[in-house]
Amino acid sequence: MRIAPAIKLTDPEREQLESIARSRRQPLRLVQRANIVLLAERGLENLEIAHRLQVSLPLVGRWRRRYAAKKFAGIESDAPRSGRKPIISAELVQSIVNKTTQETPPGQTHWSQHSMSKATGVSPSTVSRIWRAHGLKPHLVRTFKLSNDLLFPEKLHDIVGLYVNPPEHAVVLCADEKSQIQALDRTQPGLPIKRWRAGTMTEWLKYLRLIDKSVSPELNIHLIADNYSTHKHEKVQRWLKRHPRFQMHFTPTSSSWLNMVERFFRDITTQAIRRGVFRSVDELISAIEVYIAEHNRDPKPFIWTATSCDILAKVKRARQVLNKKQDLR
Repeated sequence: MRIAPAIKLTDPEREQLESIARSRRQPLRLVQRANIVLLAERGLENLEIAHRLQVSLPLVGRWRRRYAAKKFAGIESDAPRSGRKPIISAELVQSIVNKTTQETPPGQTHWSQHSMSKATGVSPSTVSRIWRAHGLKPHLVRTFKLSNDLLFPEKLHDIVGLYVNPPEHAVVLCADEKSQIQALDRTQPGLPIKRWRAGTMTEWLKYLRLIDKSVSPELNIHLIADNYSTHKHEKVQRWLKRHPRFQMHFTPTSSSWLNMVERFFRDITTQAIRRGVFRSVDELISAIEVYIAEHNRDPKPFIWTATSCDILAKVKRARQVLNKKQDLR
């Protein structure tokens, strides 16, 4: 029968682990491991620790043994795993994707496997595998471009990652201004479209404070928004520094479709606003509040299912169609 090793901590070791266990900024896995060690030091058996922390018994035993053997270094990171290491780094893969979508080879209109191989120092077959994984076929179009945003792939992976694999002990919120809503009777002419966007820096700060007040203080907050200057105002940046649990994630330029709140905006527009008759701003506000209240009585969550690679492939196909149309002009 295996006996769990006894854990003895010095005062500095205990202070370090207690600080991690209280932290909202440390990775969940490290917080969990610190709590395992602290409970083990108190003399609790692995079964009791697993019950208290709602984790598996083997997990408790693993990190208890590793701390006993290597102290903090034993729980700070996962043990090396067996398996073949990637032949090329993630940085080189991203460099090839960026070159494919944002550059062309000297004197040519598009990349081939051999020209990309020569430019990056990898084999043509490796280039082919990377292109297939990202849905890239630059030889099918005269020009190839996913977005004007140079960080489009990185921002795409970041935001989609929040949707399909949200972090522990955190909430993910999507925010945007719903512009071009007018309180008019149907007999009145429409107002001219305004060139400026709705919302001000003051309103945005009020919204951030409301979120901060409404969300449990134990949770981190990941907020997805677009690149509107209000969201990056100097006063907003200062406020965010004072509230480190907020982490901003900005959508790529001209990619508001990546913000999931746009799906809700579509529903409220088609179901409550577009055909409505509002004789005052108060009537319009009331209609919006009634719709939200009714929606929340039987809410149906929007579930993101597309992977970032799937999206890149679809954007590529859309670019192909657009470029073909431009070629015919």
